[in-house]
Amino acid sequence: MQLSAAPYEERLTAPRTWWLISFLVGVSMALVLLPFGTLPMLGGLAGGTAVAAVAASSYGSVRIRVVGDSLIAGEAKIPLAALGEAEVLDAEEARAWRTYKADPRAFLLLRAYIPTALRVEVTDPQDPTPYLYLSTREPERLAKALRTETSA
Repeated sequence: MQLSAAPYEERLTAPRTWWLISFLVGVSMALVLLPFGTLPMLGGLAGGTAVAAVAASSYGSVRIRVVGDSLIAGEAKIPLAALGEAEVLDAEEARAWRTYKADPRAFLLLRAYIPTALRVEVTDPQDPTPYLYLSTREPERLAKALRTETSA
């Protein structure tokens, strides 16, 4: 039995500038440890860069997937039957929905460095969450995958 590929999968990776910032954190640690000698300075450079890179990588490693009858967004797994209409948000609308239009009960998979998003209604009467806000670089493709899997 062969497993079918997920109709949609996206990893929300951290932007390239974060890797430069990780290196600059290492340089800062090296400068702090410079008075103690060359070896501690090199250790500070390597250690500071590594710790900052791990932090950037772990924050940027969240995934959004549509698999079978579920939407998996980060740690959340939502059945497609509990989801309603999906609304594609451009950069301006996405900013509005994560600021002054936001509902505190909503589920937000928010990455501010990604300008576009998808807002999906939650139709389950038992769930107090009114909608899902998902930062995504390809909101049209995710909306299409949700429609395709819901209708199947």
